[in-house]
Amino acid sequence: MENRKKIEQLATWIEASDYIVFFGGAGTSTESGIPDFRSAAGLYQSEHQSPYPPEVMLSHSFFMKHPEVFYDFYRSKMLHPHAQPNGCHRLLSRLAREGKLKAIITQNIDGLHQSAGCTDVLELHGSVHRNYCMECSRFFSLQDILDIKETVPRCPDCGGVIRPDVVLYEEELDQKILMRSIQEISTADLLIIGGTSLTVHPAAGLVSYFQGSKVALLNADPTPYDHRAGLLIADRIGEVMTEVDKLIHTKL
Repeated sequence: MENRKKIEQLATWIEASDYIVFFGGAGTSTESGIPDFRSAAGLYQSEHQSPYPPEVMLSHSFFMKHPEVFYDFYRSKMLHPHAQPNGCHRLLSRLAREGKLKAIITQNIDGLHQSAGCTDVLELHGSVHRNYCMECSRFFSLQDILDIKETVPRCPDCGGVIRPDVVLYEEELDQKILMRSIQEISTADLLIIGGTSLTVHPAAGLVSYFQGSKVALLNADPTPYDHRAGLLIADRIGEVMTEVDKLIHTKL
């Protein structure tokens, strides 16, 4: 594992902090087998049978006009029901139980933070685990969607199209979640940013509300925020956080 001194520094920061906030993106889940979006091996770079780019298929207008094409892509590329939390999710859950981590702000829709045991997760872009009928608002779980064999899931009560409770392109983020995220980041004494390119707005702009002095940024590729990070670790976040966990919780 590279960056040993930096990993030790991160462990020291965590131990000395009382109000940690984690802000994460797709890179948080790549070690759980879920592709990110913008890296060389990401979803936007991979080959697709559809003539439409992923950004188009994941837009509100496209979903409304072509739900069958949307769902064909969504089912095959966006759903990973067997993915398991990795070392990053597990450490964050442990820190939350200990009272150090106050909030997780995530751009992910996979629900892995909750699977690891975290309860206070602010999901900026929604979750694949929540789905609802656009006509009668009946709730459906991810398993419900997987059990429906038709490409476009429809409500058994009214026949309406079921849509995932995720924020598509052209849609606004939930303002209550945004305001809560700003509040948590503004209050934090340590902000850990992980697995995000910090290029998707308005989510990426949230980190500018941090008023403390300790920012740790863990991302494989450079970001526009690198110059503001007191600790920059370009390595696999799951492995890094596993090592941090060992340093904090294993007393030799």
